[in-house]
Amino acid sequence: MHLARLHRARPARGVPRLWLFSDPVRLPDPLAAAARLPRGAGVVARGLDPAVLARLAVLARRRGLALVVAGDGRAGLALRAGMHLPDRRASRHLLPMLLARRAGAPGAVLTMAAHGGAVAAARARRLRPALVFLSPIFPTASHPGATALGPLRWALAARRLGHRPVAALGGIAPATIRRLPRGVAAVGAIGGLLPQPVAGQPQCLR
Repeated sequence: MHLARLHRARPARGVPRLWLFSDPVRLPDPLAAAARLPRGAGVVARGLDPAVLARLAVLARRRGLALVVAGDGRAGLALRAGMHLPDRRASRHLLPMLLARRAGAPGAVLTMAAHGGAVAAARARRLRPALVFLSPIFPTASHPGATALGPLRWALAARRLGHRPVAALGGIAPATIRRLPRGVAAVGAIGGLLPQPVAGQPQCLR
């Protein structure tokens, strides 16, 4: 299955099945990649220059893409977008995003990263994000040398999170998509959504 075909079906709560991740080193300007996404896909904006982020928000609205800004709830709200909570880095202005989500503000979607464990499970239960990105499922250039979960351990870790839906992140590409375990609600990718490998030093997954 090609990655772009995943947008045709949606998991619970209407969140996209296909997400492009930007990256301060591997993909600091995701505009061209986002322009190729099918309508209804999503973008997780991490570490972007403010000018690039503003253009990405315009593109997302024009093309019907969901957009979440990593680590900053106010920045997301200012762009009529949502928020992504990194697992290993601090976030700010979460409360305004939670209040906007409760009020039904357009675009106020909350997603979060997780690497398994009790802390991640507790945070997922407390915050009830629309989607949890559990990683890395496969070896990934974003975290070289790290032990990948693999399909079986990913599925076990997803169950321990006690939260649905859970997305797979890390090493997602056309060559690995068929190895995803049942129960994967969505996927996130960097290189798998680009026409060719991205140059630059690897950046650890958040």
